[in-house]
Amino acid sequence: MLQHVVMWKIKASADGGSREANIARARGLLEACAGLVPGIVRFEVATAQPDMECTYDLVLNSSFTDRDALAAYQNHPSHVALKPFMRAVVLERQCMDYEI
Repeated sequence: MLQHVVMWKIKASADGGSREANIARARGLLEACAGLVPGIVRFEVATAQPDMECTYDLVLNSSFTDRDALAAYQNHPSHVALKPFMRAVVLERQCMDYEI
């Protein structure tokens, strides 16, 4: 099984929206990807707690049966379609994939 973790720091304002609005929109777009392909075992999207110091605003913590399932997710048209918005609003991004 493969764990896929991605974290984003969102710009103060971008794409016509505030940081908070863009975090909410990004979360919704990501959550809509939860059942896109077979092989998604776990798909959790979360935002940082407002009263705690955090370095990133949004996280995707997901598990896939194998590399092929992750590749299918990453290349799915619905996932590809959210990338322009994410590129517009993201200040920083970190990603890590590892076997579990």
